[in-house]
Amino acid sequence: MAGLGVENTVVSAQLIDNKTLADFEPANKPKRNLFAFACAVLASLTTILLGYDIGVMSGAIIFIKKDLKINDVQVEILVGILNLCCLVGSFAAGRTSDWIGRRYTIVLANAIFFVGALLMAFATNYALLMFGRFIGGIGAGFAIMIALVYTAELSPASSRGFLTSFTEVSINGGILLGYVSNYAFSKLPMNLGWRFMLGVGAIPSVFLGVGVLAMPESPRWLVMQGRLGEAKRVLDKSLDSKEEAQLRLNDIKEAVGIPASSTDDVVQVQKQSHGEGVWRELLVYPTPAIRHVLICIIGIQFFQQSSGIEAVVLYSPRIFEKAGITSSNDKLLATVAVGFVKTIFILVATFLLDRIGRRPLLLSSVGGMVASLAAIAFSLTIIDHSEEKLVWAIGLCITMVLAFVAFFSIGMGPIAGVYTSEIFPLRLRAQGVSMAVAVNRVTSGVTAMTFISLYNAITIGGAFFLFAGIAAMGWVFFYTCVPETRGKTLEEMEGLFGKLVGWREEAKKMKSTVMEEESRQVQLGNTTSDCR
Repeated sequence: MAGLGVENTVVSAQLIDNKTLADFEPANKPKRNLFAFACAVLASLTTILLGYDIGVMSGAIIFIKKDLKINDVQVEILVGILNLCCLVGSFAAGRTSDWIGRRYTIVLANAIFFVGALLMAFATNYALLMFGRFIGGIGAGFAIMIALVYTAELSPASSRGFLTSFTEVSINGGILLGYVSNYAFSKLPMNLGWRFMLGVGAIPSVFLGVGVLAMPESPRWLVMQGRLGEAKRVLDKSLDSKEEAQLRLNDIKEAVGIPASSTDDVVQVQKQSHGEGVWRELLVYPTPAIRHVLICIIGIQFFQQSSGIEAVVLYSPRIFEKAGITSSNDKLLATVAVGFVKTIFILVATFLLDRIGRRPLLLSSVGGMVASLAAIAFSLTIIDHSEEKLVWAIGLCITMVLAFVAFFSIGMGPIAGVYTSEIFPLRLRAQGVSMAVAVNRVTSGVTAMTFISLYNAITIGGAFFLFAGIAAMGWVFFYTCVPETRGKTLEEMEGLFGKLVGWREEAKKMKSTVMEEESRQVQLGNTTSDCR
């Protein structure tokens, strides 16, 4: 009997080893893990600083331009430079997070942004304002990169899309707060109003920097340091079951190069200093799967920002002015409506990502963006060429601006962050996400720093027709290249990549159609035979 018990134990262990995460999922969907939820919210709130800085500048620049007497080119540079400064922060955050850990990197992001916000608030001239914007941009780059990585590494597969989308929710919440701040402080004297708008951003960074210390460290980073006991305790609390936690721990240990049989709480791990070999594996000698991952990430980040969302968010008052709204108060109120719609729809998206899936939501979202951008372009062109005030065209423009941000927020907005944080292998994740953030911020910066010059050159309607064309190309790219990742563990992701998705799915559909037709013909032949 004892021998039989040992034999059953061995067989059970082998069965567990051969299972995937899906085998441990209960018949009913598990309840939200409150511990993982709280950690994801707290980490993602760091990106509220980026959103606030983006949103508040759209209104503050109206008063800065008058107070500091700067021209349109200086406006473009001041507005867009934040995104380029994020490059420094995002690349530095990749290495820093592998060195001091994900949690302390979030603290560092808040500290840097705090300094930047104060410098902008007390700036006495354009040069000092630009310097504060540069420091704030570095903090924002740290924040967006590390929030994505930390949340993805802590989240259970069953709700990873829901939790990692909090980063985008937080950015949108920050944008809305920035718009509200513009409206609230616009009644102050001109030389004080914009300073209060920018300086208020320093307040949440203090509370967030302290609050983050209550969070646990990322279990994947703990395993990379050989601290297996701590990693196991974090996984037990953040995942849906003990079995899933053990399976995930084994997967992470394998990815790091620790034997799965190791049961010690602390083990020695050979650490790679300064990320050596990672960039070579990413850019010089990538496998077909990693190359596909890079193409997807670069594409999704590029099309997210080049389709015009930054122009709408940063220059809403100018767009509404071109549409025929002349009152500064009305322009700021309309801008608040943009922020409100954007935030509401991003909240809706968080509940759809793990139900509908990334791919269907992304394709639907981009399709809606193309249609709304074309309608904005049409209405602005009509308004631009009409000598009379066309109420219907103004109404159409405002409605389509709100529709555009709604379509963006329900799919393209959150999915870019979710996808980026989940498809890189552990060994490449920090640097891979850094590179994705860099592409995102460069594209965003170029859009922000050229929009005024662009619409002066080809009209504002022509600019939005251009954005609609870019979004249409993005839809084709996503259909062809981007696979579904819903329900997969981070360690299973690499197996999804290496082939073009849309063509493969079409081939499967065609094969299925052919097989059904052949089956129908066989059945028809059998029926004819029986009749005879």
